[in-house]
Amino acid sequence: MTVDNDFRTGYIAIIGRPNVGKSTLLNKLLQQKISITSRKAQTTRFRINGILTDEHSQFIFVDTPGFQTQYTNRLNASMNRVVTQSIQDVDVILFVIEAMHFDQRDRLVLNILPKNVPIFLVINKIDQLADKNQMLPFLAKISEVFEFKAIIPVSAMHRTQLNELLSSIRAYLPINQPLYDKEEITDRSERFIAGEFIREKLFRLIGDEIPYSTSVVVDQFKLEGNLHKIYATILVDRPNQKAIIIGKKGEKLKIIASQARKDMELFFGNKVYLEVWVKVKNGWADSESVLRNLGYE
Repeated sequence: MTVDNDFRTGYIAIIGRPNVGKSTLLNKLLQQKISITSRKAQTTRFRINGILTDEHSQFIFVDTPGFQTQYTNRLNASMNRVVTQSIQDVDVILFVIEAMHFDQRDRLVLNILPKNVPIFLVINKIDQLADKNQMLPFLAKISEVFEFKAIIPVSAMHRTQLNELLSSIRAYLPINQPLYDKEEITDRSERFIAGEFIREKLFRLIGDEIPYSTSVVVDQFKLEGNLHKIYATILVDRPNQKAIIIGKKGEKLKIIASQARKDMELFFGNKVYLEVWVKVKNGWADSESVLRNLGYE
């Protein structure tokens, strides 16, 4: 890849409390789904890098779990460690909040951010405002809280002002060669992405509490010609959770697998054969060894 003398490459951490739209922002910036989303808070559990390369820049976005202001098990503690580790050695931090919402949870996140890194305030979900004039006093109030390098209102869902956001970020990236090939969009493996697509469907299709007690293990991941063959296990904490996920005559699990398979086929660009089982593993979310085996940091 030939680059100019002013080519810029850098890491940009996307930080915020749960459910402010961080993963949606990453997906829309890349115009490719690599980070799972749902209406439930705390869907993201892992750090995932999304890579966007244009003619003059390579943006390496670091998506993180929502910072937990309170947690009850080792899994939550692990997710917070991911956040605090992700803001080390980045070039820019995007601190994401919801339009017209800034409370103590946001302040707690802001307090952990390093003072020696340029911090942009990204005000998301402006499309949900009935009266855009409400933004002016809100912006004035937020400006008094912290000296942000830039304040950029966006609608990640509708890609509103995302080009302006990229342009502003680029000015703060160091002049450097690209670190990834221009075709690459993430540092995560296809195997990892497959497991995340299954986990997303649990958050979208199962009741409020159960998805937080689940994890996904991809047992086998094989490419045979133009066919991906994937075998995965959903871990749950209790037998009743297993019954709910499987559903009557296995119908719920079939829907989860079918929707996950469609996302995989779109991402991989070819056909996918997917089999999913459910297994009870008591206390997995509070076991340090199990969490380590599952890839939590």
